Amino acid sequence: MDLSVIVLLSLCGFLRGQETTDPISLDDCCKDGKERGQESQDCTSLPLISESTTCRIAQEQCCTAVLEDNICTSGINVAKDQGSCDALLSSSTCETKTAKTCCECCLLGRAAQERGLSCDLTLAVWYQCGLVSRACCVDRSPNSDGKPAPELPKAQGDAQNTEDQCKAAGCSQSCFNGSCACLEGYKLKADAKTCEDINECLLGSHHCRGGERCINTLGSYRCQRVISCGTGYELTDNNKCEDIDECETGTHNCGAELECQNTAGSFRCRPRVQCGVGFIQDALGSCIDINECLSVTGPCPSGHMCFNTVGSYTCQRHSVTCGRGYHLNADGSRCVDIDECAGPDNSCDGHGCINLVGSYRCECRAGFIFNSISRSCEDINECRNYPGRLCAHKCENILGSYKCSCTMGFKLAADGRNCDDIDECALPTGGHICSYRCHNTPGSFLCTCPAIGYTLAPNGRSCQDIDECVTSTHSCSESESCFNIQGGYKCLNFDCPANYRRSGDTRPRVDRADFIRCVKSCQPNDISCMLNPILSFSHTAISLPTFREFNKPEEIVFLRSPTPSHLPHMDSPEIVYDILEGNVQNSFDIIKRLDHGMIVGVVRQVKPLVGPVSSVLKLAMNYVTNGVVSHRNIINVHIYVCLWESN
Repeated sequence: MDLSVIVLLSLCGFLRGQETTDPISLDDCCKDGKERGQESQDCTSLPLISESTTCRIAQEQCCTAVLEDNICTSGINVAKDQGSCDALLSSSTCETKTAKTCCECCLLGRAAQERGLSCDLTLAVWYQCGLVSRACCVDRSPNSDGKPAPELPKAQGDAQNTEDQCKAAGCSQSCFNGSCACLEGYKLKADAKTCEDINECLLGSHHCRGGERCINTLGSYRCQRVISCGTGYELTDNNKCEDIDECETGTHNCGAELECQNTAGSFRCRPRVQCGVGFIQDALGSCIDINECLSVTGPCPSGHMCFNTVGSYTCQRHSVTCGRGYHLNADGSRCVDIDECAGPDNSCDGHGCINLVGSYRCECRAGFIFNSISRSCEDINECRNYPGRLCAHKCENILGSYKCSCTMGFKLAADGRNCDDIDECALPTGGHICSYRCHNTPGSFLCTCPAIGYTLAPNGRSCQDIDECVTSTHSCSESESCFNIQGGYKCLNFDCPANYRRSGDTRPRVDRADFIRCVKSCQPNDISCMLNPILSFSHTAISLPTFREFNKPEEIVFLRSPTPSHLPHMDSPEIVYDILEGNVQNSFDIIKRLDHGMIVGVVRQVKPLVGPVSSVLKLAMNYVTNGVVSHRNIINVHIYVCLWESN
């Protein structure tokens, strides 16, 4: 039996003496919890069957025991089937960690058996790990099924001797030649007298099929179907799905004009009265007219129009008038598309032509653009559309292209666009040539960056931030964390407050690097600590540029809730996000949205900030139940805004 179940049953024995007035016994409470655990319900929010606190404890602990036993069994099965626990390394959930522990403990037992060692593990491991290790070791050992040894013939004179020896042995079940033995489904304990149940589900020695769950019982086990039968079927006492005859049980919805006919998993409603030619029966058995004119092939000959009548139709010849882009076909019955691109003299005047249904489109050569109104290719005036970007001095448009020229005293350069000895930094567009500063040189220019914290990019124009944390050019001590910012770095050091300890777990996860997360760790009997609603403190940092062209909110931090929003419960808390401190000039806000079934708090910068600015944005993730904050997580976002925005 699982350790958690043993502890729970002991607790039930104690609590049974504490609350004798509750009409519902603790055994009933535990049974309800086990059943809900088999259904994989949330053990922390079960519907109460009694107002008794001890009943709620029994429900929750019995439910948890079943869930942990099933999770542990899945881990043992992975160890037996794959011989490795690698498949359980891709997730960090509590269920996966429990399954991984049982998987690895099972591998310890198998290793002991393969090396011929004792199945009673001598390592100082967790008690549950020792039980799993021994079970997997014994499971692979010969003659270890826990069944009693076969009875051998005894001499007539030794019968009385053997009976006396068995009485002296004090066996709990059966005795053979003075030694204790167990019934099928049990195995002998270490005291060589008492028999304990074999958990066939835990050892994987059951014969349950796919879609069935193994449930251990005393001395045996049973297989329970876990996949529903589906609509139209019911589960019988022998654990099989059989069709429900809706017609016989009267659970169909056929109208008075229809009769019910049972089918596998469903039923059909068939009409009692057949309709004549030109009519069809609807779902209620009524005869409705068929509109023959809507058929795919059409009942009328070419060049005729169809008119529907009750139970039939008529055909009438009509004249066809075609619109622009269409003409009549050879027999004059319908309009067909005109291919404007056909022939050497197409409608695009030498440009590429693409025929469309009822129209056409021109694929114009370089330097031309298609005018959808005049349906022709028109010359692009590059000089007017791109002023100051094509030519250094003068731009002259020509058919399909353009040409550049220079003012008096300058000549056109070899590239056909620039003029000799032009100060590019002084041109109207010179302010955008370099991201920081532009220095004119004869026939060219030179871009520079700030002396500290930046380096010139390979394109010779943009400035790239130097990551002092990666290049190890910072001066942070070993106790500090280096955080890179635009044009520099920060040495960060965070400590946990009293009654909190560091944790490697980063939930609630922030879509930025968490430097530290502190979780509540109360001392025994510290009531004020236990009542503190703050469960964790997190610290993270983010570097932001000075947005020169700020025209819409910038999303900078994402807080993801660990609870999927698409699995709501009646008592599930509502998650409310809030900014507590550090909102400089009200430049930030926080909104809530759904993303892939998860609740996400999005921190946005809604106003421009000109650096340098540093601030600690204190955020709260509140869990509210019935209008009251039950607990919360605090996230401190250290924000650093640099002086300028690099390209």
